[in-house]
This record gives sequence, structure tokens and C-alpha cells, in this order.
Amino acid sequence: MAKIIFRRLLTFLLVVAFIASIFVYPDWYKTQVNKVRGMYFVAQGDKALRKQNFQKAIENYQKGLQLFPGHYGAWFNLGNIYVAYEDYYSAIDAYETAIKYNPHYVLARMNYGIISAEKLGNFDEAIKQYDEIIGIKRKLVYIPFVFNNLRSYKTNIGLAYYNKGVAYRQKSTYLDEDWEFHQQYLEEAIKAYEEASKILKKDYDTLYNLALAYHLNNDYNRAGLTYCKAIEAAPMNYEAHYNLAILLNHLKYYKEALSEMHKATTLLSSNDGQSNRQRYVFDVMNDVTRMILQEEDGMKFLMEKFEQGPSAQIELTYVNGKLVASDDLDKAMIKNFQTCSSKHIFLEEED
Repeated sequence: MAKIIFRRLLTFLLVVAFIASIFVYPDWYKTQVNKVRGMYFVAQGDKALRKQNFQKAIENYQKGLQLFPGHYGAWFNLGNIYVAYEDYYSAIDAYETAIKYNPHYVLARMNYGIISAEKLGNFDEAIKQYDEIIGIKRKLVYIPFVFNNLRSYKTNIGLAYYNKGVAYRQKSTYLDEDWEFHQQYLEEAIKAYEEASKILKKDYDTLYNLALAYHLNNDYNRAGLTYCKAIEAAPMNYEAHYNLAILLNHLKYYKEALSEMHKATTLLSSNDGQSNRQRYVFDVMNDVTRMILQEEDGMKFLMEKFEQGPSAQIELTYVNGKLVASDDLDKAMIKNFQTCSSKHIFLEEED
């Protein structure tokens, strides 16, 4: 009997204490209620976003954030929607608020940097965000066959270095400053790309942009070798083939340049006929051909080249205007695109 009375008394006291706490800390309880209500609207916003109903998602996120302003995930999603609407200043404000509530929010900082550089031309702010990402110290957890955040952490660092390189290269290209500053920014871009390539070892974009930065910096040997690495990583992308051809032409290796230019033109072909870019590439190829004809055995070389062209007697397959590997594309074709036949030139220079 005494135990029953004690339990009832304890329950009564707890209820009284709870009611009293509501009067003593009304703001805290109001905040918790608003947080729950805010989470509901955010969930509705997430649901609308999955259905790509952007306007409804914005309305629900805004309602949720009025009640629970600290929901950084909602701010991040809101920023992404504003980007889709090309409202870049609102997107920046949303990402900035997400970072305010979660300074270690890597995705928000990454998007903040990309929009700042690519859309608003604010390269310094972009670089600042990438440096913040690089400086974030994560607690690495590895449980075999269960969980491993080491790979994602390193990838984020690699992407931050890559985007930092992009921002510095854009800064060296677009800002109206003295030549010394342009050179300094380009060298900073190279440093960032080199760090990115240590992590994203076989990433085509990283290798291609590093090669391009070397090229712009007149470091032709490293540019050539890195273009070759990019080609080996993604042989069906035309940009590395084309830029390597331009480099070889500049170094007066005309036959090797024509070989790479042929690959570039094949990969650049589209279903819509010849674009302006294609016509430009063909013009460059004509110039290279003219230089070869001036050599003693130039005509013989060209005849052999056209008879054994990369697309000779092989059926090509295009998807969205780009050449892709398929059952109809012979393995020899892929190997031909992947082989950087001029690599020995740059290896000899290195030696």
C-alpha cells in the first residue's frame, strides 16, 4: 500500500514540476514546439522537392525555417532551388545561412564557392570557401564492411582543391590586373590542381585542367605528359586530344599533331551537323596539314593517315552527339584513342 501511495505521489510531483517548468521557461517550450512544427513543414518541402515541385518546396521550406531557422539542411535545399531558378544572390544567402548554423557543412560551402566563382565572378569568396573545406578536420571512422568515411572525406578535399584551381585560373583569365598578378594566380591554380591530382588520381577533369594550366604557363613538357594522362583516363573526351594537338603543332611536331587532331574531330562529330567549334577544329587541322605538306615525305604520310584513319571501316555509335563505346565499336578503336602516341616526345624531353 505504501509503495502505491509513493508512486502516485511521485507521479503527481513530476506532473506539477512539468507544469511549473512551463511557466518558468515558457520560451524554451515555445522553441521546442516551433521546432517540431518547423520539421513538419521541412518534411513537406523535401517531399515537394523530390517531385520537382519547386514553388511548393520553397513555400514549405520558408514556413519551416520561420519556425525552426536552424535547420541548415532546409537552407541548403532552398539554395539549390534558387540556383535552378538562376536567382544566384538568394542562393548565396541561403548557403551562407546554412553554413552559419553548421560551419562544417561541406556541401553548402562547395556550392557557395561554385556559384560565387562561376556565376557571380567573386573568385576570392570562392577560394575562401574551398580553403575552409580543406581546413575542416573530420574524425575518421573505419569499421570493416560496415562504415568508412575516409574515402568521402578525401574526395571532398580533392574536389575542394580542384575547384580552388578552377577559381584561380578564372581569376588569372578574367580580372583586369597586371601581368604579374595573372602569372601568380595561374601558379596558384597549378598548385591547387596538383594537390587535387594526388587525391583524385585518375579524374579526367583534374588532369585535363592541370595540363591546361601547365600549357598556359608555357611548361610544355609537363603539359604534354599530363594531357596524355588525361587521355588515358578518359580517351573518348575530345578536349585533351585537341589541346595536345595544339601543343604539338606549336612545338612543330606536325605529324603527331595531326594524329591527335583526327581523334578530336572524330569525337567532336555530332548529329546536328558541324557546329562552330567543329569548324574551328577543322580550320586548325587544315593548318597542320599544310605544314606537313611542306615536309619532304608529307604527302606520303597524309595518304597513309587518311587510308588508316581512326574511323576507317568501323561503325561508330553516338549518344547525345558524343562518341561512346558500344558493341559496334571495335576494341582497337578504343585502344587507338587511349594511346598517346606522342608521349615519348615529352618523356625524352624530361630525360
